[in-house]
Amino acid sequence: MGKVKVAVLGSGNIGTDLMLKLHQSELLELTAVIGIDPKSDGLKRARELGYEMIDTGIEGFLERAELADIIFDATSAKAHIKHAQLLREAGKQVLDLTPAAVGPFVVPPVNLKEHLDADNINLITCGGQATIPIVHAINQVQQVEYAEIVATISSKSAGPGTRANIDEFTQTTARGIEKIGGAKKGKAIIILNPAEPPILMRDTVHVIAEDAQANEEEITASIKAMEKQVQTYVPGYRLRQDPIYDSNKVTVFIEVEGAGDYLPRYSGNLDIMTAASVKVAEEWAKHKINQVTV
Repeated sequence: MGKVKVAVLGSGNIGTDLMLKLHQSELLELTAVIGIDPKSDGLKRARELGYEMIDTGIEGFLERAELADIIFDATSAKAHIKHAQLLREAGKQVLDLTPAAVGPFVVPPVNLKEHLDADNINLITCGGQATIPIVHAINQVQQVEYAEIVATISSKSAGPGTRANIDEFTQTTARGIEKIGGAKKGKAIIILNPAEPPILMRDTVHVIAEDAQANEEEITASIKAMEKQVQTYVPGYRLRQDPIYDSNKVTVFIEVEGAGDYLPRYSGNLDIMTAASVKVAEEWAKHKINQVTV
């Protein structure tokens, strides 16, 4: 069986970075990039690379729905509400890179296997993709009572979509910390740092877990094992130092450097979303292929 056909909905920075990542996939065949501005850099590059360039939005794609089976939605939370219904009616699987939270929350190394038959998967947020694996790793050893994450990104890597979705970011990430990370209570904070030169994405995870210090070695080992799992699809993901313990509190510092496919390397917040979505789509493709060959 050949590659599974996919399309990218949204021709902004995230959509364009996705296009270049998909260009390298051995399991996914990108066929079309969909936008609404024919002059956008994303659609121009799509045309240059030989992909179908659709500049009439979701409606234009639905007129040629046979082009792809999996759709990456890199638009906005508000737009995805409409897109999700239309694409479900068209029988497509959808990877949602917005905070719309229509489908189940998924973080690849934590709960992807549970949702391989879903028709819509939500990638939560960049902060969620970076920090929920750590909360989950701690929770595997010791019940997390409270988890607070602070995501700090360069102001330059926060485009109009990110800024418009700030409220959704904090709410959706907090829910993900609880539902996927396993914390009884979660909180998320985002900081846009205007420093020059631009900083890399940095995340701080503060966790309260009863008897954390008594299980220090086991928790640290679990965190480092999770770091390696995330690095299989986000090579620039790393711990900045060993976890810090203070009685029942654990603090973890993370840094995310982008791959530089289209976005600058300091835009790790965007890169972790595109990398995670490609990882999910490739696992969907494997699942499809296995169902056909069994």
